[in-house]
Amino acid sequence: PILYSYFRSSCSWRVRIALALKGISYDLVPVNLIKNGGQQFSAEFKALNPMQQVPALKIDGITLSQSLAIINYLEETRPNPRLLPQDPKKRAQVRMIADHIVSGIQPLQNLSVLKQMGEKKMEWAQNCIASGFQALEQILQRTAGCYCVGDEVSMADLCLAPQVANAERFKVDMGPYPTITRINKALLELEAFKISHPSRQPDTPAELQA
Repeated sequence: PILYSYFRSSCSWRVRIALALKGISYDLVPVNLIKNGGQQFSAEFKALNPMQQVPALKIDGITLSQSLAIINYLEETRPNPRLLPQDPKKRAQVRMIADHIVSGIQPLQNLSVLKQMGEKKMEWAQNCIASGFQALEQILQRTAGCYCVGDEVSMADLCLAPQVANAERFKVDMGPYPTITRINKALLELEAFKISHPSRQPDTPAELQA
């Protein structure tokens, strides 16, 4: 497999965690979203992913984009360890939380949106994340065990940790979100989350390396 990734991309980090958890070795091709106006806009990368976004994964003779589509494919083809619970209700809760982050929070503060916000980008990002986290905190108070849904790491957790990293980068006050904070702390102690962390990637700038 070949993963096209950017060290700081939360969508790329989700996939790196999944690959690490499932023990799938891969080659990483960095795509710098800022350098040269954004390498994702090159003709070469557009041919790979017409949406001109990371991540993209070449695997099993196909090329996939969109982090949850990639994670779902990995889950269906390499089911151990599982990232979706067997219980249908818990499975639905995992998907709900993942969608809440992937559709309801992250796109509002991603690079393409922030570029358009100009000087207000920090305030915009903080407001978008805080609004989403207020709802997410309430949801997790009902679903969480050690992790987002019960005591097994799931697809929801793969979305949570990168989004908390975004919140910290945009200096969001995490005080009102004790459940999110507790789960994130537990996740960052897991080896798969450590090795896939933005501070430990081949394309991480020296000043941001762990």
